[in-house]
Amino acid sequence: MTALARPTNGRMIGGVCAALARRFGTSATTMRVIFVLSCLLPGPQFLLYIALWILFPSEDKARTAW
Repeated sequence: MTALARPTNGRMIGGVCAALARRFGTSATTMRVIFVLSCLLPGPQFLLYIALWILFPSEDKARTAW
């Protein structure tokens, strides 16, 4: 299993959707659509995105940590 890290290439805002897409083997566009659709439902989607942005290291920082 690979560690979750926000990629340096192919990210739009923070890279959270791209990191999750890479982890689950789907495209980043699919993950972004799922996120946008989930925002139509009540819940803390934006807070979760910000928390994951903080918790997931950037890919270049994750490489230096190993």
